[in-house]
Amino acid sequence: MIQFIQQLINGISLGSIYALIALGYTMVYGIIKLINFAHGDIYMLGAYIGFIFATKTGMGFVPTLIVAMILCSIIGVVIERIAYKPLRNATRIAALITAIGVSYFLEASTQKVMGTSPRAFPNLLPSGNINLGGVVITYQQIFILAVTILLMIALQIVVTKTKTGRAMRAVSVDSDAARLMGVNVDRTISYTFAIGSALAGAAGVLVGIYYSSINPLMGLVPGVKAFIAAVFGGIGIIPGAMVGGVLIGVIEALVSGYGSSLYKDGVVYIILIIILVVKPAGLLGKNVKEKV
Repeated sequence: MIQFIQQLINGISLGSIYALIALGYTMVYGIIKLINFAHGDIYMLGAYIGFIFATKTGMGFVPTLIVAMILCSIIGVVIERIAYKPLRNATRIAALITAIGVSYFLEASTQKVMGTSPRAFPNLLPSGNINLGGVVITYQQIFILAVTILLMIALQIVVTKTKTGRAMRAVSVDSDAARLMGVNVDRTISYTFAIGSALAGAAGVLVGIYYSSINPLMGLVPGVKAFIAAVFGGIGIIPGAMVGGVLIGVIEALVSGYGSSLYKDGVVYIILIIILVVKPAGLLGKNVKEKV
């Protein structure tokens, strides 16, 4: 039982980071039906931005997190304006191929500027742990979970209580009707990319602290897993991304703890296959019938 609780705590810590990344996927898909495969690399850039500012300026955790979120949100908006906006009326496959191209461009550019070798991320959080009857909870895990919960609450407030959030929900339902009602659709899409990219940047800093190491390809696998988490919970549904991310993290931790870490990635992909076969809309999604 102690081992189970320990793996559960580890999984929740990791899954909360997946959830932050998955929120960007699900928000963008909910608005423009685009699977932004470059989103994982925004998370990687967030880690490098945090690394640069923490090592060069000596900033603490909170300023580093805020700077990474702001710069990643700007990068996300720039990518949307340059790469995705011209393809707004193009086929989905064209937008998908473009997203993959943007992903490779960001990875190659980071390797060119920062090199291909891993970098040691500075420890910006207090070290130490709490031992509860054999279950060890590190201060890092507590901080990561607390920051994740705060960011998710802030996102929920923005989406449900603000004018921008109402515009985002309107565009996700019917962009043409929203435009007729006076909503600036292009600006709303840019806001969506900005918020999603900011969350990915925060996840990058948290992962850098959690694993103490970053590299230019670090966004590839977590990005795919976050996409699976979004599909698992119900892509296009914000609570679904949160639930899916946490569940994927817990499943990974349990597989590593009771089986082998070699199988944890394979199990995640098997979950994706099962979800697509059994319930394509995801855990919180609903099947929608369309007239033809």
